[in-house]
Amino acid sequence: MRRWLLRRTAQAAVTLAIAITLLFVLMRAAPGDPLSRLQGDRLLSREEIASLRERYGLDQPLLTQFGAFVGGLARGDLGVSIEYGRPVTSLLAERLPATLQLGGAVILLNFTLGLWLGVRQAVRRGSREDRWLTVASLGGYATPSFWLGLVLAWLVGVKWGLLPPAGHSDPLLDSGAGFLERTVDLLRHLALPVLTLSAVTIATTMRHQRNAMLDVLRDPFMLTARAKGLSERAVTWRHAWRNALFPVVTLFGLWLPILVTGSVFVEAVFAWPGLGSLAAAAVGHRDYPLLMGAALLTAVLVVAASLLTDLVYALLDPRVRLS
Repeated sequence: MRRWLLRRTAQAAVTLAIAITLLFVLMRAAPGDPLSRLQGDRLLSREEIASLRERYGLDQPLLTQFGAFVGGLARGDLGVSIEYGRPVTSLLAERLPATLQLGGAVILLNFTLGLWLGVRQAVRRGSREDRWLTVASLGGYATPSFWLGLVLAWLVGVKWGLLPPAGHSDPLLDSGAGFLERTVDLLRHLALPVLTLSAVTIATTMRHQRNAMLDVLRDPFMLTARAKGLSERAVTWRHAWRNALFPVVTLFGLWLPILVTGSVFVEAVFAWPGLGSLAAAAVGHRDYPLLMGAALLTAVLVVAASLLTDLVYALLDPRVRLS
């Protein structure tokens, strides 16, 4: 197990190094001048532009810039944002908690309710409940997240006034409010973004779990489990569900980085201060340091999710460790 884990970790490190190199080169090759937005209404002189290029290292050859970036990365320094004039690490650290709150809540809902509903559909295959759940899940999957977010924000937040339509917290909340009051306020603001993202993503989890369970329920060992006199609940959850987890584990590895950094439209609709909206702003501003920091974080999440998926596979099936 230890040798297998070391080999997978080394492969993940090589993959991450290649991803960082490609991201850096492609980012610099993209059209646009990151200093153009700094001019505002007044055109900068050549001396001012040259000074800014020297300040951000844009006057150096590409290889020198890459060496400086790798050196800073080794020290935990991702540079200074061109648009905001602040260290990239501090900007990412500010937005990370809100992103983890949103992404973590969606993942938790996806892989609890989604798994349970998928198993329930498989056990009740062909029933009216299975058909209704299929229609509802596919309807949610086909609905654009930004449209659903706008509808929920207007209907639930503005017209009915049941939940806050935007923001991360109530600006009028007393600074001396207790932990419980702040937690309730956060959950109220979190409800609509989580509902929007879950409604458009939970269908995938349900369909993968349903199809995997149907395949397992047809296997001969399921007849053996029933012949031993086990209850249908024990057969379903103790024997079938564990063997039907492999496709869902792969799905979890794919969803983890997407839900953390890919909820750009939902964050924009609900004014949620996460990494997705920050990365979108960095793209529009051609902010190389900030964009590279956000891309690096995404690459780390993708590689870490892949490594975590392999580890879970190995724990569920010892044969994977021998591959």
